[in-house]
Amino acid sequence: MSSRYTTNNIHDRAARELAPMIAAAAPRIETERELPADLLAALHKARLFHMLVPKSVGGEEVDVLTFFAAVEAVASGDASAGWAVGQAGGVSTVAAYLDPAVAREIFGGPTSVVAWGPNSRAARAVIAPGGYRVTGKWQFASGSRHSHWLGAHCAVFNEDGTPAKGPDGRPSERTMLLPKSKAKITDVWQVMGLKGTGSDNYELDDLFVPEEYTFTRDADADRRVESPLYSYFSNFNMFGLAFAGVSFGVASSMLRDFMTLAGEKAPQSTGFQVLLRDNAVIQSKVAQCTARLRAARAMVQDIYGGLWDQAIRGEAFTQRDRADMRLASTYAMNEAREVADTLYNAAGATAIFVAQPFERRFRDINSASQQGQAHQSNYELIGQVYLGLTPKGRV
Repeated sequence: MSSRYTTNNIHDRAARELAPMIAAAAPRIETERELPADLLAALHKARLFHMLVPKSVGGEEVDVLTFFAAVEAVASGDASAGWAVGQAGGVSTVAAYLDPAVAREIFGGPTSVVAWGPNSRAARAVIAPGGYRVTGKWQFASGSRHSHWLGAHCAVFNEDGTPAKGPDGRPSERTMLLPKSKAKITDVWQVMGLKGTGSDNYELDDLFVPEEYTFTRDADADRRVESPLYSYFSNFNMFGLAFAGVSFGVASSMLRDFMTLAGEKAPQSTGFQVLLRDNAVIQSKVAQCTARLRAARAMVQDIYGGLWDQAIRGEAFTQRDRADMRLASTYAMNEAREVADTLYNAAGATAIFVAQPFERRFRDINSASQQGQAHQSNYELIGQVYLGLTPKGRV
């Protein structure tokens, strides 16, 4: 097992080595609105889609900081590619909640990817002999175009139409796993940024899903694999870590390219051949942007790395620990976006040209920050925990 601030260099290094290829493919990703076949093959060969799949079903089961570093490296080449790897990683943790044979069927193949969207009110699973009959519509299935299976989160109902209750007396919810071919997928992904994620809509109409292809996320009763990764870190935690990695990858590469531009560009408005790098305001912005990214990254590493060590010791997480993880991912995504916005503005008119390395990243990171993991309301929930109150939502 890895300890704080260490990573499995095999996957981290593989992601960094692929970054130039990913960056070169970015225009095709943008145009085709999905990951090209040659890039997908390279990502699969490096096992980056399998980083969080349990070893028991043929996965890599890496530590949390390795996953974070690898997603950041992929996103430094292209945000959509990083998002696809991070999203697939978060989803694949649920292999630990399935019968091993089913988990191998769905997640064990060399090119296996499962996609899903968030909970939907327009979804229901009716209990039937041996499983459920599922009807509903879902959005934002990131990676659906290169996936083989889909997941569908559903409220569960009894055959008489009444809501089913779980052991705790609350309304029951289960996730259904099904071959992508069973769903109707609608291409709706005409968006500002993250165009290559192919986050389309999908729907089911009275589809029977066998019981063994269903589970309840993060339910102790359903978990089949006990390890630091699956026994302590939730599916929700890993999505937050993934999206933080994507945001850092975009902002860090933008900072790198801005510093290159600063050594080449002399703004015409000054009337002098004075490079951007010689401007005191630009110098200050570069220093501050560097500090903000390093500080936010250190926070993620400190919190997730410390909790990884705690998980290795077998110490359960408190609600405060989970609030810390939520704080780290929310703060990271917002700081990275602020840095990217600062650099976009500092680059001047250069930033608006498609041929330059700024406008696509600007669109990508501002699209990423619209995801719920970055929402400002998260701070309210986290603050409620820190103040000893009962949070009004999930942390």
